Amino acid sequence: MIQLWRVQALSVLLYWLQCTHGQDQAILSETTGRSNETLLWGPYRPNLYFGVRPRIPKSLTTGLLWAKVDSFQDVQNNFRHTCEQHEGMVGYGWDEYDVRTGGRQTIHDAGNMIDITTEFVKIPGGQHGGNWGVRIRGTPRDNAPEHLVTSMIFYAAMEGFGNLQVSNEEDELGIEGTVRMEGSSTELGGFTLEVTEGPEWNVHPPPRHKSYASKPLDRSIVSSLQVEDKNIWQAKALLFQHMKTEIDEMISLYGQENAPPPWQIFTMANNIREGNMHFVQKVFDGAFEFDVMFSSGSAPEPMDSNFISKAIKTATRAFSDRFSKVLAPTAPFNKPKYRAFAHSMLSNLLGGIGYFHGDALVDRSYAPEYEEENEGFWEETAEARQRQGAVKLEGPAELYTSIPSRPFFPRGFLWDEGFHLVPVADWDMDLTLDIVRSWFNLMDEDGWIGREQILGPEARSKVPPEFQVQYPHYANPPTLFLIFEALVDKLGNAGSSKDSADPLEAIRSAHLQNPENAKDYLRDLYPLLKRHYFWFRKTQWGDIKSYDREAFSTREAYRWRGRSTAHVLTSGLDDYPRPQPPHPGELHTDLISWMGMMTRSMRRIADTIGETDDAKEFQGYETAIIRNIDDLHWNTKEQTYCDATIDDYEESVHVCHKGYISIFPFLTGLLPADSPRLGAILDLISDPEELWSPYGIRSLSKRNPNYHTGEDYWRSPVWMNINYLAVKSLFDLSQSPGSHQKRATKLYTTLRTNLVENVFKEWERTKFAWEQYHPETGQGQRTQHFTGWTSLVVKIMAMPDLRSGETMKEEL
Repeated sequence: MIQLWRVQALSVLLYWLQCTHGQDQAILSETTGRSNETLLWGPYRPNLYFGVRPRIPKSLTTGLLWAKVDSFQDVQNNFRHTCEQHEGMVGYGWDEYDVRTGGRQTIHDAGNMIDITTEFVKIPGGQHGGNWGVRIRGTPRDNAPEHLVTSMIFYAAMEGFGNLQVSNEEDELGIEGTVRMEGSSTELGGFTLEVTEGPEWNVHPPPRHKSYASKPLDRSIVSSLQVEDKNIWQAKALLFQHMKTEIDEMISLYGQENAPPPWQIFTMANNIREGNMHFVQKVFDGAFEFDVMFSSGSAPEPMDSNFISKAIKTATRAFSDRFSKVLAPTAPFNKPKYRAFAHSMLSNLLGGIGYFHGDALVDRSYAPEYEEENEGFWEETAEARQRQGAVKLEGPAELYTSIPSRPFFPRGFLWDEGFHLVPVADWDMDLTLDIVRSWFNLMDEDGWIGREQILGPEARSKVPPEFQVQYPHYANPPTLFLIFEALVDKLGNAGSSKDSADPLEAIRSAHLQNPENAKDYLRDLYPLLKRHYFWFRKTQWGDIKSYDREAFSTREAYRWRGRSTAHVLTSGLDDYPRPQPPHPGELHTDLISWMGMMTRSMRRIADTIGETDDAKEFQGYETAIIRNIDDLHWNTKEQTYCDATIDDYEESVHVCHKGYISIFPFLTGLLPADSPRLGAILDLISDPEELWSPYGIRSLSKRNPNYHTGEDYWRSPVWMNINYLAVKSLFDLSQSPGSHQKRATKLYTTLRTNLVENVFKEWERTKFAWEQYHPETGQGQRTQHFTGWTSLVVKIMAMPDLRSGETMKEEL
């Protein structure tokens, strides 16, 4: 049962100070309950332009559709529901959004000539997560006709064993005033859901056809359906199917030559009856506004439009205040022109957090070919994947996570998530740890977590069949361990947020304000972390002994499983050039670097929770990995780190493709400030004929023959996640006395500026953040609205300004 919530931060903090450790645990439980309540509801269907649901399997789910309905030819293509690329948008997303309170989203729908605003707010209270509401507003764009007719459809559906019914008396002409639904479920208790008429200034199309008499458009059209749970996500298809029946009846009644106008004909039937899915349609002429309000039966007061108005103002002000305290951009990005950009990037990262529930396709056949031990293994594994009966549905499972992109990647990706959570950890550590726990709860008994979480038929509908199956021997970069390192780092400064004016600070920073609570969290997860770590060591090991490789350790070498000739999808760097042909004796620089970071994180976690024996063990692994990175991967002639493979003479050789792979030991913080390799790495990073570009560090050297070839996915473009690691590593080096300090400071300052300015420039030009950026032009490319790890730009903007006084004077 979710605990009663009231924001009483001062009393909570005073009480906290008086507690013993046992009392601390009681407070942690209480605070966790409050945190769960403030996180229960949200726009947790990020694949939709707007859709609210709770973090509860098979529960209430809602969504919004709309279209311009001024012609018969384009209406079907005009209806918006799921976020799609290149759908006539000139930008959309959250302007300001906090997952605990709500915010404002603006959708610039040029195709429908209207801007849609959704202002979503939450009012916690009671025993079932409190109330929420959304104000939906439409504003015709400058090029819209004088009478722009827009059809808006809000729907609500109840999955599972709950119930949801329209409580208005049925009226064959439609509903005047507020449409009211009543429902209940075990988890939500009783509740009401209301769709208001809106303000008096709303205008509806006038009667222009005799059909208006039987379906006046100044009323709400309400239609109820009984839909199987597995089909509820297909709301748009269900709407079209239902609407087609009504259209056919109208054409039959009035004939083609005397058909009603499109805004009249593209409507549902007024049909209130028992069902589990209810559509409410409103047709407007020009600008409009209406509210949707959810009121929990256990809340002190029901939600109303006045509450929404007040909560919108409060949420907007609170977001700006908090942003200025925890992620304020430093010079030269502390100018007003960057404010909306920074707010939007963080808000869309937070607004992309979703709740997913469903089954997943997994191949647990453990076919011997999947060991990838033979030469030609990629052909054998391809054949094994085609065998019938190996793939089965598992689950259901649930996941609370952010996503890379609402239109193209609206699901959880393991290696993306660690990057996503870097800025979120500064904003709300409790939320971050909640998401991390959700990921580790997916782990199987061996320690595997699927790299791509495609849960349920709705998620699978966005993924080509050949990419839907997950394999328990495939890994992904363990970036979630970046968050454990951030947590350990922050524990030393845990008291810094206690005086915050944010009334939710006691919840956001519960684990930081009392380090014992953070240690308990780590102790709780520690068995899973160890299982995951040793799963990596068992499944992704690389072969040293069979090929007489000389190294400090005979065990610390690693190879990604899941290779083909063209890709190493498991590495995250998909088409980055690797040794050809693939060989079971390969060793991968990026993977051993990730293992070094992961091992360091495990050592620090073990130290933090008092697991001293484990800490010593991890220290041994860490030392061996760092030594082996040099022994196995450093190429003296090329002066860079390289992958290794086995040649025709069964000898270990380096295959050097200068690019992101070459600097991974530096990116993961494994090289000390006095490393003899640093000079060459900084040369590679800063050389404009190699990796340096005016827009960020290229993924592959300009001198490489594979540059800009093939798919050109990781063969030239600038990627924000890797550039963030570079900026952070350069900053760390700039703070370390030594021969590279001055140079690192200059590179850090210039790279930080180049990255932010380019992402900002492209955001202003296109109104989108992008998956990657062209190294010669800086233009955003591939997936648009990529507000996952590209939102790391917010973190970069907040990093220290290390420009010299003279440089600052020149800029002024």
